[in-house]
Amino acid sequence: MNNCTMRTFDALFGGAPEVRSDAPGRVNLIGEHTDYQGGFVLPLAIPQRTRVELRRRADRQVVVWSADDPSGGPPQTFALGGEQRGRGWVDYIQGVTVAAANAGHRLGGFDALFESDVPVGSGLSSSAALEVALLRALREAFALTLDDVALALIAQQSETEFVGARVGVMDQMASSLGETTSALFLDTRTMVYERVPLPSAARLLVIDSGVTHSHATGDYRVRRDEAEQAAHALGVPLLRDVSATDPRVEQLSEPLRRRARHIVRENARVESAVVAMKRNDLSTLGALLFASHESLRDDYQVSVPAVDCLVELARGAPDVYGARMTGGGFGGSVVLLVRRDAAPQLAGDLARAYARATGRTARVLVR
Repeated sequence: MNNCTMRTFDALFGGAPEVRSDAPGRVNLIGEHTDYQGGFVLPLAIPQRTRVELRRRADRQVVVWSADDPSGGPPQTFALGGEQRGRGWVDYIQGVTVAAANAGHRLGGFDALFESDVPVGSGLSSSAALEVALLRALREAFALTLDDVALALIAQQSETEFVGARVGVMDQMASSLGETTSALFLDTRTMVYERVPLPSAARLLVIDSGVTHSHATGDYRVRRDEAEQAAHALGVPLLRDVSATDPRVEQLSEPLRRRARHIVRENARVESAVVAMKRNDLSTLGALLFASHESLRDDYQVSVPAVDCLVELARGAPDVYGARMTGGGFGGSVVLLVRRDAAPQLAGDLARAYARATGRTARVLVR
């Protein structure tokens, strides 16, 4: 939340909300940049959440206010059916109403207040948390026939088609279905999923590098385009259809060779990670996390020096099993798998070491 005074729903809209809802951010343990190629992912929900209070209106107007709007200004308004891009954070709300209508769901106008402690630009899917929280509130308020998977798909559509961020489905599925103690092993082509408990001897840390990112612009789009080009060059609909040992991958021209190599090997790493988790094999699981980061840094080229520094500092700590960047890249956070009883001390030690090495302030987001 920003530093402006939090306003109540009653003060903003002259009455009490009818519905209260929320949804979590997510951290991806392993399986990065695979979801838009039909691959495997392994995210968990995080404790930080986006919360929504909502009340139906008698007209077609939507009036929204966010405690996290940097301007701290008055509520924003748009009309259902008259949504227009280019309104900052309100685009995520408009995207949801457009996508819901396109999916055949009938909405009326509403007032809504949003508040979140999911960090923006940290690779923890603040946008998906907002979309899923809003759709949960709309589902209750307007009695929408919408299960949790269908809800996640509408949330993804809102971001890809209206906001213009060509994200895969992992973030919204993790926000809709994820838990904080179990990873969501998700096949993003079939939407079949399994919850896999995190080994009890381990704990996850999430440390924000302080370098923010955006999926709507920049090299994230380039990487997705390159992945599609690689699939086309290999004659498959999706890189999911290529095995990690297929010799044709190494015959691709650069940079398609490296992009395809990351995705096909990352899919295999996710499957191996699930096996390691079920066996409580933390050493193998940690090694897979480090290998994933190296692939994201060298083959997919989506890491940045500050994030690499955090991972290398973690590699040198005796109580860390593994670490990697998490999220789309070009900034954001690092997820670490650590010995449970060492987590509190380790988090502070790494944040201080990172500050000395880079001059940046790292925030420990999950410990």
